[in-house]
Amino acid sequence: MSTSFVDTHCHFDFPPFVGTETQSLAKAGEAGVEKIIAVGVTAERFDGVMALAERYEPVYAALGIHPMAINDFEEAHLDRLEAWLEQKPEKLVAIGEIGLDLYIDDPQFERQQALLDAQLRLARTFELPVILHSRRAHDKLAMHLRRIELPRAGVVHGFAGSEQQARAFIEAGYYIGVGGTITYERATKTRRTLSRLPLSALLLETDSPDMPVQGFQGEPNRPERIRHAFESLCEIRDEPPEEIASTIRDNTRRLFGL
Repeated sequence: MSTSFVDTHCHFDFPPFVGTETQSLAKAGEAGVEKIIAVGVTAERFDGVMALAERYEPVYAALGIHPMAINDFEEAHLDRLEAWLEQKPEKLVAIGEIGLDLYIDDPQFERQQALLDAQLRLARTFELPVILHSRRAHDKLAMHLRRIELPRAGVVHGFAGSEQQARAFIEAGYYIGVGGTITYERATKTRRTLSRLPLSALLLETDSPDMPVQGFQGEPNRPERIRHAFESLCEIRDEPPEEIASTIRDNTRRLFGL
């Protein structure tokens, strides 16, 4: 079966992709990955992410300030994000990676929440979807999303919460990102949750070079390994693989306008 994919979450401006972009895209293309959304995480990286999208046809961009960057955050970083958004580049398809993280030391959670809200308001103003990071903060994140409703919603990436939490996001109009976690048989809770959610709410991603898939632990993850996540998803779902692939392609098109 020849299946095509969009990797909806890749840190393509990080090693091992820096300096090997052409080869990496060729390798991804051979595995059926037609498009990659390169996700920015700090203001310093915005220009580089946009340059990748402008230079390489398969690459699209998302720009955002990650909650784990809260230590170095300055208000001027939001101004840089807004300046890019005002230019409305054709290949800038989302705001992200943004969100909440209660896993890190000294999370400065009040500041994280203020930063999240500021970026959600930009998403509302510029009518772009958001790519959301959430660790130990699903319920808090859902509360913010209910309070600041977005015209285009977004995706909760790398989801590993409960079915109830996933359904709360879906009811608010959000998609759930499916990545390497489901390739591990020990991830029983996540696999069970993703087997039960509506197929119309799922997207595929790698989070490369993070979130390695089963069999490649200790190596940087890569966009072509999205196929492993897809195959694992097919194992746990009732629908035929062709239907899973085409529905996820439609979901991706609907959310990001690709």
